[in-house]
Amino acid sequence: MGITRMIYMVTMVFSLIVLILSSSTMGYDHFQFTQQYQPAACNSNPTPCKDPPEKLFTVHGLWPSNSNGPDPVNCKPKTKVPQAQQPIDASLKPQLEIIWPNVFNRADNESFWNKQWDKHGTCGSPTIKDKNHYFQTVIKMYITQKQNVSQFLSKANINPEGIGRTRKLIESAIRNGTNDKEPKLKCQKYNGTIELVEVTLCSNYLGKHFINCPNKIPEGSRYFCPIKDIKY
Repeated sequence: MGITRMIYMVTMVFSLIVLILSSSTMGYDHFQFTQQYQPAACNSNPTPCKDPPEKLFTVHGLWPSNSNGPDPVNCKPKTKVPQAQQPIDASLKPQLEIIWPNVFNRADNESFWNKQWDKHGTCGSPTIKDKNHYFQTVIKMYITQKQNVSQFLSKANINPEGIGRTRKLIESAIRNGTNDKEPKLKCQKYNGTIELVEVTLCSNYLGKHFINCPNKIPEGSRYFCPIKDIKY
């Protein structure tokens, strides 16, 4: 084996070890960026939404996740003295209200944001630096990087017309915006039809590039999306 080949092999092994150690230390190995289609989300909720939903996919959450094993949740440090809740930067709120509304009660957006931070965002270290960085990251992904499911579908001429679509058509449209990486779809039955409720885009543990979403919803689950007749 030549010296160049040996150096390459050593470098690759070292990089793999660093990746494994980093993932195990962080407690997650990828991010799920989940967006919900407002009308279907309202239909799936036992309590009617207080405001009319818009025909848009808006943010549900950004979740540190694991390909194998349980996803981390509620990673706030446990201290004997209660810690004051870090406020959300007021300059972020106008954008959050647009891209990340509490679909079920828009008068109470902030409790929804805080719940997502407490349950998921606290587990995103070291990629996520703090609470406001969590929200800044979501704004950057949805607006700056245009990781917007509604736009992905619209570019493929798939508009929210309430008609049946094939799973392949929906997935292909989204893959065109994610470097051909597979999304995760969530559907639910409502009034005898299957509605597209959520789409998840997945990225590596640094949130830097798209990956194929692991842990798809299995066939047989009530949230599984069939091959055809998916209402959107």
